[in-house]
Amino acid sequence: MKELIEGVMLKELVTHSDSRGFFREVIRENDNQFFDVSFGQWSHSFIFDGVIKAWHFHHIQTDYFYVCSGVLRVGLYDLREDSPTYKMKMDFLMGDYQQASCLKIPPGIAHGVKAVQGPVNLLYMMSHIYNPSDEIRIPYNDPSIGFDWENDYQIT
Repeated sequence: MKELIEGVMLKELVTHSDSRGFFREVIRENDNQFFDVSFGQWSHSFIFDGVIKAWHFHHIQTDYFYVCSGVLRVGLYDLREDSPTYKMKMDFLMGDYQQASCLKIPPGIAHGVKAVQGPVNLLYMMSHIYNPSDEIRIPYNDPSIGFDWENDYQIT
């Protein structure tokens, strides 16, 4: 894994498998370093293959992403001027064929997704109840970010 943007955390999850299937814990109340905010809302996004949902960020809300099925490309861009990783961008895959993980996205990090192999089922938890005034949108092809959503990963 590449160096992470300041405050972003990618928690690898443990999977317990047997002949019946598997069990996996995603977030625990006592994950103090990872889950250190309040619970506001739990949401489910179903994303068709090839769909890009980018960019947006929050001033107060922290998001936690977990991909249940499909493969999702996640892009992150640090907009926090006081951050040591200001203007750093990164992207990676989550979901099928990837290490099971949960992603923590703090306020001030622009984030977007693309369903690389869909449909994708994305569960995400938010530290606050949805507030339209805290959902700041940026076009997916904003030249100041310079992120190429059309350049997909090759899934093997």
